[in-house]
Amino acid sequence: MVKIKKNKNKGAEIPTGSMADIAFLLLLFFLVATVIDVDTGIGLVLPEPVEDTDVTPISKERMAALLVNENGDVLLDGKVIAIPQIKENLIERITSKIDVPKKSKLVVSVKTDRKTNYNLYIQSLDQVNGAYAEVRDAYSMQTYGQKFNDLNDEQSRDVKDKIPKIVSLAEPESVK
Repeated sequence: MVKIKKNKNKGAEIPTGSMADIAFLLLLFFLVATVIDVDTGIGLVLPEPVEDTDVTPISKERMAALLVNENGDVLLDGKVIAIPQIKENLIERITSKIDVPKKSKLVVSVKTDRKTNYNLYIQSLDQVNGAYAEVRDAYSMQTYGQKFNDLNDEQSRDVKDKIPKIVSLAEPESVK
């Protein structure tokens, strides 16, 4: 009689001893390699709070009223203009107020509706900031022969006194 031997070899096995290590390394790789988009917001420097607030009326010659409505229209002093024209118009008005006393300097009031497109609002603010930057650079070049960012502290303060950036961000109006 012939005896048949049973095969004692089990099938091929995959070693799972280091499976936890591999999963941990993959997890670590994806955590390190993933880029997380972080919104940083708008970099605005707010003035210090003032306890005694007197409302001072501002004349129309001193005020540049910029309104961005919910339809995407941009109005400067009630006239519809394109966003790139904001800078051009403000440069002329800021330049004309360089040699006047501080109480007569231009005030730019930016106002929106609650349903205004956020992108249009930011573009409008960029145009206002660009107008002030361009006027300050031109004045710095004329007076000191350097751009505004290259001036020392004393010269920079002098330019800021001559051309103060006075921007009023008005509360948005409610839309019904």
